[in-house]
Amino acid sequence: MTGFEVVRRPYTDATGAELENTSLRFANWPVVYVLNDDLQVYVGETANAARRMREHRRNPAKARLDQLRIVLDDRFNKSVCLDLEAFLTRYFHGDGSLEVLNNINRLTTHDYFDRDTYRNLFKEIFEELRDHELFTRPIPEIEKSELFKYSPFKSLNRDQAAAIEEIVEGLFADIEARRMSSIVVEGAPGTGKTIVAVSLLKMLRDIGLSDAHSDVGESVDEDEPRLATAERRQVLKGYRFGLVVPQQSLRATLKHVFDKTHGLSGRMVLSPFDVGEAPEMYDLLVIDESHRLKLRAGLANGVQYDRYDAVSRDLFGSDATITPNQADWIRARSYHQVWLLDSEQSVLPSDIPMDVQLDIRDAAQKAGRYYELRTQMRMRVGFDYVRYVRDVLSDRPPSSPPETFAPYDVRLYDDFGAMVRAIRGKEAEHGLARLVAGYAWPWRSKKDKSLDDIEIDGLSFKWNQTDTRWIESGTSPDEVGSIHTVQGYDLNYAGVIIGPDLRFDPGADRIVFDRANYFDRKGKSSPRKLGIAYTDDDLLVFVRRIYAVLLTRGIRGTYIYVCDPALRERLRPYFPAASVVDDVPSGADDVGSLAPAWRAALADVPPAERELRDLLHALADLSALVPAPTVHGRTPDGTRCLLTWPLHRVAVVREHLAGGARTQVTAPGWTVVGPGSEAIREALAEAMSRSR
Repeated sequence: MTGFEVVRRPYTDATGAELENTSLRFANWPVVYVLNDDLQVYVGETANAARRMREHRRNPAKARLDQLRIVLDDRFNKSVCLDLEAFLTRYFHGDGSLEVLNNINRLTTHDYFDRDTYRNLFKEIFEELRDHELFTRPIPEIEKSELFKYSPFKSLNRDQAAAIEEIVEGLFADIEARRMSSIVVEGAPGTGKTIVAVSLLKMLRDIGLSDAHSDVGESVDEDEPRLATAERRQVLKGYRFGLVVPQQSLRATLKHVFDKTHGLSGRMVLSPFDVGEAPEMYDLLVIDESHRLKLRAGLANGVQYDRYDAVSRDLFGSDATITPNQADWIRARSYHQVWLLDSEQSVLPSDIPMDVQLDIRDAAQKAGRYYELRTQMRMRVGFDYVRYVRDVLSDRPPSSPPETFAPYDVRLYDDFGAMVRAIRGKEAEHGLARLVAGYAWPWRSKKDKSLDDIEIDGLSFKWNQTDTRWIESGTSPDEVGSIHTVQGYDLNYAGVIIGPDLRFDPGADRIVFDRANYFDRKGKSSPRKLGIAYTDDDLLVFVRRIYAVLLTRGIRGTYIYVCDPALRERLRPYFPAASVVDDVPSGADDVGSLAPAWRAALADVPPAERELRDLLHALADLSALVPAPTVHGRTPDGTRCLLTWPLHRVAVVREHLAGGARTQVTAPGWTVVGPGSEAIREALAEAMSRSR
């Protein structure tokens, strides 16, 4: 689909009149427009661009913008423009080079006729605006950024949108009735709890900061709830909001997101200690990963214990009959709370216990303030993969695996080196492919950077060398992440190492915890001063949860290596085995160890063709099994390809090769695939199977 036009002109007081005098399309046709200067950008949609430009001149924030682009297309309608407005806003925010001035006006985008075709057009519009230097990065790079993944401008699913709508309505009802409230949003990994938290706070801040010239309420179709009113704006002015995040790594990420989001601030992202030590009450606290709040146990050092005791004395006095936990702090320091909860992600003995979490949940249910997220937003799999993984790790595993995991890519490896090579290939192809593991090896490199931590089958790795924002760090592809750096995050592919802390006892016919091979000091210490002592079976619950979390990080796929042979056999029926194409000799992923013909093929690729070079790197582990491809070779009919394997009659072509051309290539018996490493592997494996 082509035919769109981007009209560019300066934005001044005269722009509205100039547009009106230029064309009727600027006064009576649905369009999307972009206003910007060197620092800020605003995206809108309207059926009367001339009038809207005059209105924006009365808004001091938008009147400072000095450049205008209007996207025109004869096929645009209201639904398309709303969708394109949301698309561009989301990618502007994810790009991070300009501050996005938009408020949240809609929580969802609706389906409409031929939407997939229009979505392809949106990418073309993005590229033209990128040519105008409004975007600094291509779409794939933006989509890998933490700013994009946690953006409040993401379109929500119905579960998420309904939860936010009802939370807002209930919150204002409670405020009007002058009663305190406690709200729970519960959901399994991948259901988007953190996005609910970020979007809720962005919407409430937008309402509170809005004025007569604000765009809150603009561009809202008639089916959307009107959450912003003049009365509510007045109520929220001066409101103290906070997002509490117990984990240090995720907290640092969300501080960055809030600092990059108009109306929010990194100062709003708090640790539990920030809340406890605050001099004033908060009106509303949203608590992400509530199940990771702490008891007075497992703290980093004596200073932390002193701080903990000082907060508890300040809030509850020195004669309190029980030692308060961090959930108690939050309730004592705020009038309203929204708890984001998943009890099965409590992974340390020092996390608030199950009875505390149940009390929070039960109170919310009794008050009619409980919301459950059910829709899986992370894993691209057609069944309840999270429940399946938890059952597989339990003492009552499923009777059989699902018929298929497709399109989700799950593999159980016998060769650790093969899994490492596969993950590195996915990193080259898609990015955000990381190795992660349970805490089954001591962290020696923390004190001596020259030492490695994890050694398996002759391969050595260090644990994550930073505690914050590890996934985006430059060294993370060559390290192994722990539960403390990946919980709450998405990966494209996770290579999960199930360490020797989890074993299978054939005699007892059950999975057991091996304390001698578990090195998380906080993970196996009992808070004895609180009268709690954990047995190995108690700790087994936490370690199972850790691996369930790690096994549910991957959006596209999860690769698994199990150190304990007996446990590997116990899990084998439940996950597909890695194919023989993946199990190649160690070292083949390194360019220096490639077969000479493969090195020559790589040298034939011009430096400018980075994607093709990345593709060859992603396929590097095949060099021990398959002859080198011909770069830019031709099939018998003369079709020019990216790569060809004449012996196996496999051709790799660009995605946009016309269907007729593909048919011609296929006619002589060739298999034609696009430039994806998995499709290429499958085609070569099938060709090799036929040739045997």
